[in-house]
Amino acid sequence: MARNLANSSKSHLSPVLVYNRTVAKSQKLLAELGASSVKVADTIGQLATECDVIFTNLANDAVVTSVYNEFAKALAQSPPTRAKIFVDTSTIYPTLAGDLDRLLSSFPHTHFVTSPVFGPPPAADSANLVIAMSGDFRSKKEVAFLLVPAVGRKVIDLGGNVEKAPTLKLIGNGMIMGVNELLAETLTFGEKSGIGQQTVYNLIKGKYWIAFYRTHDDILIDDCSEIMPAPLVVSYGNKMVNDLFDGTVGFAIDGGIKDSNHIRRLTAELNCPMPAVDNAHRSLISARAMHQAQAVAGVQQWEVLDWSAIVASSRVAAGLDPFDSGKGAGVMRED
Repeated sequence: MARNLANSSKSHLSPVLVYNRTVAKSQKLLAELGASSVKVADTIGQLATECDVIFTNLANDAVVTSVYNEFAKALAQSPPTRAKIFVDTSTIYPTLAGDLDRLLSSFPHTHFVTSPVFGPPPAADSANLVIAMSGDFRSKKEVAFLLVPAVGRKVIDLGGNVEKAPTLKLIGNGMIMGVNELLAETLTFGEKSGIGQQTVYNLIKGKYWIAFYRTHDDILIDDCSEIMPAPLVVSYGNKMVNDLFDGTVGFAIDGGIKDSNHIRRLTAELNCPMPAVDNAHRSLISARAMHQAQAVAGVQQWEVLDWSAIVASSRVAAGLDPFDSGKGAGVMRED
């Protein structure tokens, strides 16, 4: 996101100011895009005092709270004299958004917009994210102008209540979790049945051919390309089938568990059960436990586990290896 924002701002008078707690990441972006597009901030507070629009994308609620408290300290020392907009794109619990809005609105000319995004890292790189947005109307218009098409392809406007965009983000992530849990179960079922997980995956992604016999010598071949070729299902199915569980290039399983905790808390508060998310939460924790056990033994393959490794739980329950689909069920398909 920072790269795309910097690239879209090359015609502006000043470079994009960036901060990352891992300084090497900021320096890498500077080296890639040049000093005319990027300037590296020395402190978090520098963002708050020097920028008119500040975007944050952070790992969890505790980090978000810490960073925004640092912003508040900087604003208290140097109160804004013109409009300033803080935009959080993290996945947070909705009531935290309300807390941050109240914190920032205590400073003059300061507004807060929640703007979580939908899409994997490749979608961010290609500026194809879908952006949910809630908060002050005029601030949202300015933020949307900066984000589309530089970062995303569309904005879903959820009104002035800053808690609404984080709520939609949790609903969306809950759908993804439920789909991934079902995907994990069906791929494992295919493997144990002797059909094979690849055949099941082919059915999902629209690469499955069916022969219809009208007469003994008359055969029609139909490409079933409309069975379930949803991009998200195809992408996560590919990861599961091919054991692509490197969380450093995907979505770390800790983030998935954080989100499932938020969703389960919110559904409990609203008396709206989501058993699919409950099942996915259990599977994610099981997969993480298996990975951590491998790490203790020094045999883990990935430093960070992707949340598509949710399939590990179904595999182990079915007597299969959690992370190596090559160690199959040993069931041979009959011709």
